[in-house]
Amino acid sequence: MPEHLTRRGDGRLITMTGKQIKDDLELGSKDAAERAKIPELTGEDLETLYEIIIDANKVVAVKHGCEVVLSADAGGSTFWIDSGTSGLGMPIERSIAQGALSERVLGLDILQFPESDGSFKPAKVIVSYLANVIHNTLHTSISPLEFMAMPNLGYFYKPDGQWPEPISLIREGKNDEARKSMEGAARECHDAIIYVAKHLRRVGVDGINIDTVGAAGDPDFYAALTATESLKKVYPDLAVQMGMATEAVHGFHTELKYAGERLAGMWPHQQLKVAEKAGVDIFGPVINTKPHLTFPWNLSRAVTFTKACVREATIPVHPNMGMGVGGVPMLETPPLDTVTRANKAMIEIAGVDGI
Repeated sequence: MPEHLTRRGDGRLITMTGKQIKDDLELGSKDAAERAKIPELTGEDLETLYEIIIDANKVVAVKHGCEVVLSADAGGSTFWIDSGTSGLGMPIERSIAQGALSERVLGLDILQFPESDGSFKPAKVIVSYLANVIHNTLHTSISPLEFMAMPNLGYFYKPDGQWPEPISLIREGKNDEARKSMEGAARECHDAIIYVAKHLRRVGVDGINIDTVGAAGDPDFYAALTATESLKKVYPDLAVQMGMATEAVHGFHTELKYAGERLAGMWPHQQLKVAEKAGVDIFGPVINTKPHLTFPWNLSRAVTFTKACVREATIPVHPNMGMGVGGVPMLETPPLDTVTRANKAMIEIAGVDGI
């Protein structure tokens, strides 16, 4: 039986027979379905996914007419950032990189202007600088521009913030104190998001991308939801995009609810519904890649979760794709063959509105 070139979840090239690929596709979909209590991929879906994976071309593309909106985590930062393993490190002024180059070279439909540290708390300190650069960026670009940052609730705990570190309290059996600390940090995070958004709205930013939501568990998700609700009351025309951090919301507090629904343990299709109630305009589900398993297994699992999310949605769904999420291997610079296959599968099988 002929073997096909594919990869593991850590990006390493491997070969698999057609039967091995089909088996992993079924197992990946079954894993998602059993965990989230959602339907498995249909036989037709699995066959389509199989054909995408074994395509002999290194780079694959969607069919004509299936193109979707494209954005990017941090967008034009690729031009001016040099992290040592990715980024070009070019001496380009930031407003040009995030604006004109992002839409004219990268072809992004939604521009992302990230806070350099990536979080709302430090963004408060330099919000005047951010407002100035965003103002300049808007003058060199046409596409909608979003400011992107994370709730990053960890910044609000000691030693960086004022609230006691809750995990240490939980280890000591001080659960009530830990919950109060999380609630206080969530309130402060809510205020930081509102503060930054209000300042940037004054210079014309089109949207706020609250990204990597839930990285610090259910209080992190709660802060993002309540901040979205508050923003929509003041700026109903301000777009809010919410990208998650993980497929299941970890229950650190465990008792926090939004719109009557407990946040801990929510899967993507459930996260979507409370995000809609909060006023989110674009939702980005995240499905984490397991590096020790195969790319076919991971992609099938990710598409299963995402398809269930799309089926429930009344707002656009733009899954986070790349560097260990959305079925893509866990690498800072993911292989192009896996990225294009994952995108094609999400569009043609899961039916997403954007990537």
